[in-house]
Amino acid sequence: MQDRDATEIIGLVSDYDADGTPATHAAPKKRMSRRAKIILCVVLVPLILVGIALVGGGLYLHNVEGKVDRVDAFTQVPEASRPQKDAAAKGAENFLLLGSDTRDPNNTGGSRSDTIIILHLNKDQSAAQLISIPRDTWVHIPKAANGKYGNTDSKINAAYAWGGVPLVVQTVEGYTGVRIDHVALIDFSGFKEVVDALGGVNIDVETSFTSTHALSGPGGVRHFNKGPQLMDGAAALDYARERYSFKDGDFARIRHQQQVIKAILDKAASGGMLGSPAKLNDFLKATADTVSVDKGLNLLDMAMQLRHLRSGNLHFYTSPTKGTGMIGNQSVVIPDKTKAKALFDAVRTDNDAAIAQLATD
Repeated sequence: MQDRDATEIIGLVSDYDADGTPATHAAPKKRMSRRAKIILCVVLVPLILVGIALVGGGLYLHNVEGKVDRVDAFTQVPEASRPQKDAAAKGAENFLLLGSDTRDPNNTGGSRSDTIIILHLNKDQSAAQLISIPRDTWVHIPKAANGKYGNTDSKINAAYAWGGVPLVVQTVEGYTGVRIDHVALIDFSGFKEVVDALGGVNIDVETSFTSTHALSGPGGVRHFNKGPQLMDGAAALDYARERYSFKDGDFARIRHQQQVIKAILDKAASGGMLGSPAKLNDFLKATADTVSVDKGLNLLDMAMQLRHLRSGNLHFYTSPTKGTGMIGNQSVVIPDKTKAKALFDAVRTDNDAAIAQLATD
């Protein structure tokens, strides 16, 4: 994976507020030697490893593993501040799945449309819950390791701009009480190639709409008709990115992202994909170019853990909120702290039934 120039300015404070209007605040600037790659299609890493486990074999895994970039996610996270695993959750694992859109044409200051998801894999690896945290959720962000930013309340995605992946981990753990075991990241810019390597994905569009922020198409406009359709990579990316066409803005975007994740998993786990070394190879190459994981993640172990997962035992939820509101001059997502605490307590104790109940109440 090619690193960008060390002088690239990265910032993940929203360039647009929760209701889709331009933000009036400026993001702090942060230099990074590694390009910002954080995940949207969050199950891409498990998909790669599922395919490898079933088709590829150890040597091929080693080859792919060498091409997947690594990030230092935990060194700067103070152990004293971290939640501990509950005894009932021994064997369960929690992945922080992050995503950024480095091709967003509306961004001129380095910040990107981003996604934050906790993937909880239960202790017998029979099912996983993916809980999206809206990027504009108003939370407390601890002080960054450099001491310049943080120790204040802000939108949750400000954490990356202020302190990189470690501060995101610390912020999410502080908000949820859930200990993060691993981090997976992907850059949206490679999303198109991943979907195209699958031969497209099938999406049932909930309502007709026109995106005026499309990455392809005349004048950046793309129309989506209601109903099921096969989308290529460009169309799926535009579908998963759009938020301005909907009254509920980012919440609609989250629903569409979850649709696309499920569609990718269905297609990647199909007999056609796993039975074709050429198709699998194209998929793995495309994904390895966009994915980053934490330094402690063993890809072979993960492949074995996730090899049985399919869309039928993945469950998608959104962290409870009270909708949007204004704090100062910012439009934000207001968390429902009582319901969120109950939900994440169920995650922390690996209580699948409680997670399903609390997430849908």
